[in-house]
Amino acid sequence: MLLDKIAKENDIKQISKEEYHDLAEEIRRFLIEKISVTGGHLGSNLGAVELTMALHLSLDLPDDKIIWDVGHQSYTHKLLTGRRDGFETLRKYGGMSGFPKRKESACDCFDTGHSSTSISAGLGLVKARDLAGERRTIVSVIGDGSLTGGMAYEALNNASQLRTNFIIILNDNNMSISENVGGVSKYLNTIRTANGYLDLKEGVYNALQNIPRGDSIVKNIRRAKSSVKHLVIPGMFFEDMGITYLGPVDGHDVEAMMKVIREAKRCKNAVLIHAITQKGRGYAPAERHPARFHGTEPFDIETGLPSHHRTEPNYTDVFSTVMTKLGARDEKVVAITAAMPDGTGLKRFRNMYPERFFDVGIAEQHAVTFAAGLAAGGMKPIVAVYSSFLQRAYDQILHDVCIQNLPVVFAIDRAGLVGSDGETHQGIFDLSYLSSIPNMHIMAPKNKWELSDMLKYALSLGVPAAVRYPRGNAWDGLKAFRKPVEFGRSEILYEEEDIALIAVGSMVRTAVQVRSALKETGYSCSLVNARFVKPIDEEMVREMAQSHKLLVTMEENVASGGFGEKVREYADALHVSCHILTIAIPDAYVEHGNVSLLYQELGIDADSVTKRVITAYISATADGQSGVDAG
Repeated sequence: MLLDKIAKENDIKQISKEEYHDLAEEIRRFLIEKISVTGGHLGSNLGAVELTMALHLSLDLPDDKIIWDVGHQSYTHKLLTGRRDGFETLRKYGGMSGFPKRKESACDCFDTGHSSTSISAGLGLVKARDLAGERRTIVSVIGDGSLTGGMAYEALNNASQLRTNFIIILNDNNMSISENVGGVSKYLNTIRTANGYLDLKEGVYNALQNIPRGDSIVKNIRRAKSSVKHLVIPGMFFEDMGITYLGPVDGHDVEAMMKVIREAKRCKNAVLIHAITQKGRGYAPAERHPARFHGTEPFDIETGLPSHHRTEPNYTDVFSTVMTKLGARDEKVVAITAAMPDGTGLKRFRNMYPERFFDVGIAEQHAVTFAAGLAAGGMKPIVAVYSSFLQRAYDQILHDVCIQNLPVVFAIDRAGLVGSDGETHQGIFDLSYLSSIPNMHIMAPKNKWELSDMLKYALSLGVPAAVRYPRGNAWDGLKAFRKPVEFGRSEILYEEEDIALIAVGSMVRTAVQVRSALKETGYSCSLVNARFVKPIDEEMVREMAQSHKLLVTMEENVASGGFGEKVREYADALHVSCHILTIAIPDAYVEHGNVSLLYQELGIDADSVTKRVITAYISATADGQSGVDAG
């Protein structure tokens, strides 16, 4: 196998030009085989094989630098930099990350995971290079989907002022996660299909080659080719900004890509290479269903179908069903997503109410302010977004929604630990950053029934509201406990004495297990479903603090700024003789891995919590003094 010749960075340069095609096919077979077992981002990586090969053949790593926007497409890069064995543990706890990681390899120069960041980071590396008097090449690779993010344009605006080399490769496959939307996509489509320009260019060049001094004329035309482009391609957006545009070029032609990279390296300014690629290339199921194979679970290679068929609905499914019912009941209900109609469960709503569905592309900041405008106009917007992506729009939530107290509902999916995507995708900060904003109201359902009730209630409030729910199967436990949602009020599920467990959202399920274990050991234990994180139920906290020796708050969020911190502050103000134990995620970034394993490692699984509660209770009853036990 040709891959056997590649043990470290730059080994690809030992491969002959005649073997490039075979190596690309080997890489695709390798990725399909490995990802079918581990799961991961397949479609984007299959589409970037030749592009990545060309970069590694044209650059000298790790001295030269490649910044991968988002990083979904970096698997081939990892393979060509000596991390072949790492694919056995891809996205597993303690194993290789599915994203670029500086701590993993010197060839990963910048950690990524969210979109539209690579040009800004690349500019920083360019300036650092120039200030240090170095000569290395800096390349930022960005997808066309990421160009819908405003940060990319802020960086392009800055890049246009450069008088030094900086290469931007636009990996254009007409997809982000789902199919691209908006004016940027239409503009790139114009360039992709500008055969008139390409044919004219080739015809003129070929004709001039056959006349005296034709070569000289061709060279002059090449220098002024932007003028030719302006005759045929409308806008020439990048050139008008002062960024040299090269392309479009076939991103699956290694030698063509190498040629254009060589040309780009000679430029004394920012240059953009427009490479056309196909998401999922080389694997028929991924070519037919690129969105489904963006991030895939383990699958059967022959059919492309998931290896494990899901029978239970997940929380996203529940949200999807509720949204269609809300849309049917009220014509003012509108739905907004940032390039994730499938992932957030809005596909059915889009199909049923297309005029009330808005996919704004990868642009979370715009999504939130757009929703604020809809609300100001009398609509009832629901923004469906992953927790880790909503943090990109903090200022818009504060400035455009909450200051005006506009009735925007945030349906926050993937709240808490999400597992295999790691630090950049764990939804463990939303309670903290949302709780800091006046006029925001935050709820978390204990099960699938309560998710339905809370979404309906949030819509009826007429104020900014967030409902956060986890990834995975929707729990149907405690079905008998289904009291109506009341503003700022918790739900007391079991009331006893000694220990009170006050759990938020997904942690109610864990609290049920903890309570059972405590009772088996002989402890008396109350259990409260917090329901509201903001405002907290102060009356409940006061009553529990007065009637129990130990309060235990449980949340799937970082401790700093979380629910437990607010309960402690209020209890301290009451001066009650009750100890408080906070069960939360430590002040740290949580790496990738199976969620159950991460629970254990973080000490928030049922067994670990039970042990911590017993230890805290013994301590509380031994000294008889009030206090706070850190989680």
